[in-house]
Amino acid sequence: MEQEDLNITPKVFRGDLTTGPAGKVILSFAFPLLIGNVLQQLYTIIDSVIVGQFLGKEALAAVSASFYIYYFIISMVIGVGSGITVVVSQYFGAKQYDKVQRAFSSFFIFMLIAGLILSFLGILFAEPIFKLTNTPEDVIPLAVSYFRIYIAGTFLFVTFNSILSILRGIGDSVRPMLFVLITAVLNVLLDLLFIIHFGWGIEGVAWATIIAQGIGMGIALRFVNNGHPLLSLKRKDMGFDRPLFMDGLKIGLPTSIQQCAIALGLVALLGIVNQFGTDTLTAYGAAGKIDTIITQAILTLSSALAAFCGQNIGAGRFDRVRTGVHFSMRVTIFFGLGIFVIICFFGEYLMYPFTSDAQVIAIGKEYLLIIGGFFVVHGALNVFNGALRGAGDTLFIMITSLTCLWLIRIPLAYYLSSIWGRPGIWWAIGISITIGLIATYIYYKSGRWKKRCVVNPS
Repeated sequence: MEQEDLNITPKVFRGDLTTGPAGKVILSFAFPLLIGNVLQQLYTIIDSVIVGQFLGKEALAAVSASFYIYYFIISMVIGVGSGITVVVSQYFGAKQYDKVQRAFSSFFIFMLIAGLILSFLGILFAEPIFKLTNTPEDVIPLAVSYFRIYIAGTFLFVTFNSILSILRGIGDSVRPMLFVLITAVLNVLLDLLFIIHFGWGIEGVAWATIIAQGIGMGIALRFVNNGHPLLSLKRKDMGFDRPLFMDGLKIGLPTSIQQCAIALGLVALLGIVNQFGTDTLTAYGAAGKIDTIITQAILTLSSALAAFCGQNIGAGRFDRVRTGVHFSMRVTIFFGLGIFVIICFFGEYLMYPFTSDAQVIAIGKEYLLIIGGFFVVHGALNVFNGALRGAGDTLFIMITSLTCLWLIRIPLAYYLSSIWGRPGIWWAIGISITIGLIATYIYYKSGRWKKRCVVNPS
């Protein structure tokens, strides 16, 4: 698909983020993105709710342990994907549409192959991984059964999300939201069918997710092949453009290393949590799901800002980048304070859908109160990270994240938990985020990130 064959003008795409009031543009792009991301997390939460209510806290602990290990396994390809998305966003902003298509097809091919490899490795090494992370013995059999089925569908998950990521990179957040909505509804219905009607247990939850992801993948693939004027995965349009992929890899590799190290850090943190028993693991998993839903707003704003900055940097509009950052910072402060107030008054009620166990609920509320106090800090950090990622400067983000995780969070969690018990783990998380914000703010103000662009703005 050559650019002249596409006969495309910038007005064809509603996803152009280089014009209009910065705040309005960011919010109009972020809102569907937020709904899509929340829905994507929602069906993992519903998995946990159904498991906790119908299969017990041991099964819920198994799902919780599987989540962090699965995140570690797919983190490398997720990072590469973020790099390709930055490349696509900047080329779209520069109106170089032929390169957008070539980068997209290259990205999809990579994700398909990587997903198949990860599926095989995950199935093969499932049981040793759970034993390595000190997973309680009563949880391991359930965790292995669930995980092996769940990870078999990795190639569907990563290819589906590769299409969603590229659509968002070119400013389309509405259709990804609709695709995820369909997938989420299917996942919930299949959960209920497989667990309640068929009695498949925890394996039914995994099968529900795989089938839902496969259907979502099919719908998204049909759309790009038949309904999009720029993107295509038809055989005649497929190809692997090595130079463009390498551009994305240069940006994405630091993020891959960062994601992989963060995921490994979460597994290490899981090992600390596991030392406090099944109740703590169950509460950590359930409260972590709530935390994930809340922080989706923070991460969504960061993703929207990254796309906004990527396109405007490609168009040479650094003034709009600065305006977008200031607006996003005001939004995230207001949001973070509001959510913390809600947690203070209703923290325990948020745990009720997952379990009726009083001890698990108490531990979960404790987690939410401490972590909730750092929502504003977390939000501010991700605003600056969004701007840096949109510019393609992922190396600094990687260095800062790894330093805060491995040199601060993990050692501090070991130390504080030995003194304060469980709360020491949660405080270590908040302190490491605060240090990361300070370092990132100083770097952002230096302006060095402006030199990291893939596209030379005209």
